[in-house]
Amino acid sequence: MVNVGESASGPQSSIIAVRDEVAKVVVGQEGTVSGLVVALLVRGHVLLEGVPGVAKTLLVKTMAAALDLAFKRIQFTPDLMPSDVIGQVIFDATEGSFRFRSGPIFTNLLLADEINRTPPKTQSALLEAMEERQISVEGRAHALPEPFVVVATQNPVEYEGTYPLPEAQLDRFLFKLHVGYPSIEQENEIVMRHHRGLDPHAIEEAGVRPVAGPAQLEQARREVSAIQVEPAVLQYVVSIARATRESPSVQLGVSPRGATALLHAAKAWAWMAGRGFVGPDEVKAVVKPTFRHRILIRPELELEGTTTDGVLDGILSVVPAPR
Repeated sequence: MVNVGESASGPQSSIIAVRDEVAKVVVGQEGTVSGLVVALLVRGHVLLEGVPGVAKTLLVKTMAAALDLAFKRIQFTPDLMPSDVIGQVIFDATEGSFRFRSGPIFTNLLLADEINRTPPKTQSALLEAMEERQISVEGRAHALPEPFVVVATQNPVEYEGTYPLPEAQLDRFLFKLHVGYPSIEQENEIVMRHHRGLDPHAIEEAGVRPVAGPAQLEQARREVSAIQVEPAVLQYVVSIARATRESPSVQLGVSPRGATALLHAAKAWAWMAGRGFVGPDEVKAVVKPTFRHRILIRPELELEGTTTDGVLDGILSVVPAPR
């Protein structure tokens, strides 16, 4: 097995340096940045939930620049069609034949902005892409670039004119991350940076530069895969997932896909910490972002204020961790 603590120092330092680049234009949000890095390391997709104006788009755009990845943004609206996302077959009059014109989904880092504002027909256009990393048009499959990660955003306070994502699509996201308001100190820093001339639409002027690229990311992914996991920790992952299905507060528990997502996320978390193995602490660190969108609270309890994070805290308190 690869000794991650030593041989990973090159790609590890480069990938972790991405957080420093993002910090040049985004104040705070360290947890969100770390979550996005973990998702990139395990080929996972991320759902960002936060009110407008908390730098969700800026964060993703800056991370793409720091990793030298192609970036595209789609504003999801009620009239957006699947062909606006994946592309379509058109007739080329100059050649007298039909050809496929690719859509904005053909990129490395795709920002699906306000994904819950578009109808299910268009939302489902992302399903094959997120799971198979390809799209199909007119019976032909078209492979997407590598790496390919979808980061979708949604507003947690506006429900009028929205289409909640179905469980089948939510389950395809590795993480659901809450993007909250900054602290008063952080907000003071944000205002001060803008006073000094920061232009969030020109991140290059803020000194953001590529500190890693697809090659370093691919090497890092191989090293994450080589992280060791003892049988007792594997059983711990399964026990937490099964406990969500047995909880009296939960209507729908975590699927086996969710359990494997927790394992991969914990391995990436351990790698980022410079550890060559996964322990219970790494598993606990990523349980909430991995599971919070994969369980349904019973409606009557949700009305009383029960939250998914609260239920997960309770599960972690009763499922014994390996020593």
